[in-house]
Amino acid sequence: MTEKSGADILIEALCDLGVEVVFGYPGGAVLPIYDALFRSGRIKHILVRHEQAATHAAEGYARSTGKPGVVLVTSGPGATNAITGITDALMDSIPMVVITGQVPTALIGTDAFQEADTVGITRHCSKHNYLVKDPAKLGATIHEAFYIATSGRPGPVVVDIPKDVQVATARYAKPGPIRHKTYRPQVKADQPSIEAAMDMLAAAERPVLYTGGGIINAGPAASQLLCELARISGAPVTSTLMGLGAYPATGSQWLGMLGMHGTYEANMAMNKADLVVCLGARFDDRVTGRLDAFSPNSRKIHVDIDRSSINKNVRVDLPIVADVGHALEDMVRVFKARRHPKPDLTEWWQMIEEWRDKQSLAFTDLESDIMPQRAIRALWQATHKRNPIITTEVGQHQMWAAQHFGFEAPNKWLTSGGLGTMGYGLPAAIGAQIGNPKALVIDIAGEASIQMNIQELGTAAQYRLPVKIFILNNEYMGMVRQWQELTYSSRYSESYSDALPDFVKLGEAYGWKGIRIETMGELDDGIAAMLDYDGPVIVDCRVAKLANCFPMIPSGAAHTEMLLQASEVSGEMDDEAKALV
Repeated sequence: MTEKSGADILIEALCDLGVEVVFGYPGGAVLPIYDALFRSGRIKHILVRHEQAATHAAEGYARSTGKPGVVLVTSGPGATNAITGITDALMDSIPMVVITGQVPTALIGTDAFQEADTVGITRHCSKHNYLVKDPAKLGATIHEAFYIATSGRPGPVVVDIPKDVQVATARYAKPGPIRHKTYRPQVKADQPSIEAAMDMLAAAERPVLYTGGGIINAGPAASQLLCELARISGAPVTSTLMGLGAYPATGSQWLGMLGMHGTYEANMAMNKADLVVCLGARFDDRVTGRLDAFSPNSRKIHVDIDRSSINKNVRVDLPIVADVGHALEDMVRVFKARRHPKPDLTEWWQMIEEWRDKQSLAFTDLESDIMPQRAIRALWQATHKRNPIITTEVGQHQMWAAQHFGFEAPNKWLTSGGLGTMGYGLPAAIGAQIGNPKALVIDIAGEASIQMNIQELGTAAQYRLPVKIFILNNEYMGMVRQWQELTYSSRYSESYSDALPDFVKLGEAYGWKGIRIETMGELDDGIAAMLDYDGPVIVDCRVAKLANCFPMIPSGAAHTEMLLQASEVSGEMDDEAKALV
């Protein structure tokens, strides 16, 4: 074997791992790698306008394709700009490998130009990280990084490479299957636990299947197995924000999303259940509300690949450490093999239908303004047959999209859940479009969030990506304003945007098509014009400024203390409940 530079070793290792695209931004500490990329020509590089956008684009690519996203940034500010996206990927379990440049090894610790302690900074926001000081170890390290990022609970792995290591030479041979000394996640569940779980499900009178993003991460087969488990058990299905699409929204057993802005029937079913089967979710605070009041009379089964997630927030009766896809396969097989009759859940479904009759997602249209919920439903009506990929920013528009845009399949809903990162949606849409060039990709945005990474309009224009942005423009940081209205007596401190850009002209300046929608009469035609254009489009849809996102569980409240409409805040609640708002 001939010796190669560290940069060439890196590129060859990436090619051996099947990497087709890298999202990045060059700088002095990674120029050897960029030169190797140029000479190789085997990997497509997407030049973003900001390193945070590179990480979100890699997330969008990973979520929509099931492949790990790859990021390449320089040292110092390049690495620190990527921190938000790395943390976002950790919170939402997204497989991503972030390659950062570093100053030469002899200068580490001297406060050299563009030096930052990348390993120290990312220690608590990455699944694992490396500082590679020997080019002979670089190839094996890259392969191990991909193994860690994609196995077990997926997440981001950071590989920090000093510039002299990129230039120094060593031999490289593609390693065999990776077997880490200590990291060996448990993929298969033990059989007695699966059997016990299915006996509990068969005996339950008020079961609920509580599903999360782990099912999406487990692949399309896991979603199909979830549907089969729901069919044979008759149990209702609800989902976290991250799990939308794992069970089809048109399914008869679908309760909708649960949690802070979930449906009344989903939250009440969780509260009154006698068995909760948690599949690939983690009982986070946005789902549970007040812990002592969360599903108080139920037995709980928790299936999760991450042992540390079990009993972290909610004590469970039957923990099952396993990949949820494998666990679902075993559950369906065991339920059928033990010949459990389909449970008679007639009374349970009667209760659920009474909660459904509340129509908690209903809203009243206005004559003068477009209600944001109406805009989302109109967008769904015009696009759902094309099975689009939807990304979002973060805020009210995100929750309205989750509530009113029904998802029938996994990997079509890309949003920032755990970290709640404004500015996520546009670069994520770019990554999704790169990974799915023929798909319809739409970023549902707010006028405040879209400005966080709006410079990425240039990235989409450069690579001729037909991304669509649909802005619900209410001129406020909507979720901030809503909380200020409900909690701070409508003292709107710094939540109104006094100097918004003309989004149509801004889009046109970047080479996009711009469309403005101001009335209900323009809504359907505006959406149609967006869809008919084969290039990138930005739509400025002006919606009711003071619309609030309901249902809502106030922070620290129980599921039974949901607010279904604004009138409950001021008129119909007792003093204790008002205090929670």
